[in-house]
Amino acid sequence: MIKIRVQSAGGIIETDKPCGGCWIDARDVDKFDLQRLENDYGIAGELLTDIMDIDEQSRIEQDDGYIAIIVSMPVWDNSSEIARFTVPLGIILFPDKIVTICQRSGDALDDMASNRIKGVSLRSQSAFVLYILGRAAYAFLRALKELNRNSSEIEKALQQSVHNNELIQLLMLQKSLVYFTTSIKSNGLLLEKIQKQVFLRLQEEEIELLEDVITENIQSMEMANIYSSILTGTMDAFASVISNNLNIVMKRLAIVNIVLMIPTLIYSFYGMNVRLPFQENVLAVAGIVIFSLFAAFAGVILLNIDAASKNRIRIRRAAKNKKRGR
Repeated sequence: MIKIRVQSAGGIIETDKPCGGCWIDARDVDKFDLQRLENDYGIAGELLTDIMDIDEQSRIEQDDGYIAIIVSMPVWDNSSEIARFTVPLGIILFPDKIVTICQRSGDALDDMASNRIKGVSLRSQSAFVLYILGRAAYAFLRALKELNRNSSEIEKALQQSVHNNELIQLLMLQKSLVYFTTSIKSNGLLLEKIQKQVFLRLQEEEIELLEDVITENIQSMEMANIYSSILTGTMDAFASVISNNLNIVMKRLAIVNIVLMIPTLIYSFYGMNVRLPFQENVLAVAGIVIFSLFAAFAGVILLNIDAASKNRIRIRRAAKNKKRGR
């Protein structure tokens, strides 16, 4: 879908016909939109293919007649396997117009088109690009905070009981953080190139705006690294909890097997085809059952005594280590 927007006294508004200084806003594009962009506006097909590649890295380059900038921004899609990921946004700067191309609609473009950002104007192409980059960094911050809230909710659910569904959700969040970290880092390299190169002729106030955008992008990068470390530690902790629970279950099963082995051994002896004590006694079966139960009960007591003694030894060692630490 391609929309044409122009600058007015009240801000950026939508219009029907392109004119000088307009903004061609192409979002949720299909193959017909791509053909129109190539035929009507002279954008190279290779560049359009790069913009449609979800793994394309951020960059800036100059071609015949326009400057092409590709930047990554976060998007949401609950129908996708990974609900939070990044897509490339292409910004094409012609002498008389600005063209933005994105395969999806994101918060950064919505904020620009709905005049939610003060000071945005189409009269300065370089300032408009910086506002988009700044809004993309701000969108990353909002997305990271939302990821952190979702992670906290999943952790609370996992504290009650560990289920595969919650663990898979944490894995999806970790994948989203990997995408965010890579894209924010790529955007940071793009901002450094803009700061060093002469493709965009920045005025003094625009240089200050660029520095603010760089600062916000660095903040996004630091926040992404922090949340990624926290989530990695959380998943490792729950993996340890699952392993510990499995060890406890296996220990209990081993105790049950040992306890049941005692009466099984007694019954095995009396199942042999040889002469055995008390085989002629009418109370032999009851006696064997009672003796087997007594032997199993004694085995349970011995195992509990052994476990209690080991626990006392651990407590004593911990107390000694604590005293040594002091």
